[in-house]
Amino acid sequence: MSKVGIIMGSKSDLPVMQEAANMLKEFGIDYEIDIVSAHRTPDKLFDYGKNAHSRGISVIVAGAGGAAHLPGMIASLSPLPVIGVPIKSSNSIDGWDSVLSILQMPGGVPVATVALNGAKNAGILAAQIIGSAHPEVLKTIANYKESLKQKVIDSAKDIK
Repeated sequence: MSKVGIIMGSKSDLPVMQEAANMLKEFGIDYEIDIVSAHRTPDKLFDYGKNAHSRGISVIVAGAGGAAHLPGMIASLSPLPVIGVPIKSSNSIDGWDSVLSILQMPGGVPVATVALNGAKNAGILAAQIIGSAHPEVLKTIANYKESLKQKVIDSAKDIK
């Protein structure tokens, strides 16, 4: 089974990034989680980006706040799909610096980008990417989506 790499720039990002891990756990997908700072541990960043695929990682979810270089730098080094999670951090400009740093990648270095603090959706998207090659994961995701539909239907009944 494929594995997802979840990385973040600092420990303060963990409460947000834990949401991606929670979704992967719900879908039965293995993951690893680590802190890889683009600015403070560049050697670790290069090693992770260049070697994640050889360790069985299929998708990387990278969260970062502020200048948010981690997702883009990982995408520049790795042949794997990268999902960027912009994080509203203490030094952030209301989160917009993170959003734009991840969203505005140059041609040839794509990073799928979710909403500010949107690690839950990043986990779901990573699962969907893996599910495209693993029917059992795809079925779990289809069941999850059906449960979302049912919640809306039940909520509509509750207000009538």
